[in-house]
Amino acid sequence: MWLAALYGGLASSMLIVGTFLAYAFKPSPRLTAVVMALGAGLLIGSVAYDLVAEAQVNLSLRELALALMAGALVFVLGSRFIERRGVKNASESHAAHRKSPAPAAEAESNPLSIVLGSALDGIPESFVLGLSVLTGGVSLPLLLGISLSNVPEGMAAGSGLRSRGWPAKKVIAMWVAVVVISAASAAFGHEILANDDGTWAGLAQTFAAGALLAMLADTMLPESYAVERSWTGALVVGGFAGSLLIAGLVA
Repeated sequence: MWLAALYGGLASSMLIVGTFLAYAFKPSPRLTAVVMALGAGLLIGSVAYDLVAEAQVNLSLRELALALMAGALVFVLGSRFIERRGVKNASESHAAHRKSPAPAAEAESNPLSIVLGSALDGIPESFVLGLSVLTGGVSLPLLLGISLSNVPEGMAAGSGLRSRGWPAKKVIAMWVAVVVISAASAAFGHEILANDDGTWAGLAQTFAAGALLAMLADTMLPESYAVERSWTGALVVGGFAGSLLIAGLVA
């Protein structure tokens, strides 16, 4: 159980690394957009080969589709709820750009939406990481995929929050909470799914995949394109290719 918690916390701690990079080196909006596009491609690879492909072994196509939509709907509805609450405290809402690498004048951020997106994909992923420990060892492709994709997510969020005057300690404290929850989820998955036939693990994987895809479509891809424009597509494919190489190296 403790080993599972360690892996879950390690993967999500990369959010803190990304935030540290954003505050220490103050990357330009274009560099942040490039990192976001690469990270989006990496996440797509993780969804396709580490989450959905594995879940498909134990779930029917109907169950896959329902779990995917459940993850997406929870993210979208939760994000809308948070954004509407944020409108009450702002004269003009730009919450759709919560991870935008653009300067503060161009986009208003609601950091609770960042926490929501990270938790909705991080908790089920950590849950599955904990389960993989039961099979004799953690899934290295999944561990690396989650870890590496969390770096650009933390970097993008950190850049946006830094431009809005958030102190580094406050942002890191926010991510520490996510890390603790992810570690607990990994331990929970290790204990609860010990006798699972693969159904609940598959549902958790597919739910995470749906939340990830919704986050990509809602934040990372459009906001990266808004800055990087013509090279965004190539960068996303580059990130996807990188996920394949990582999977091949650790297979």
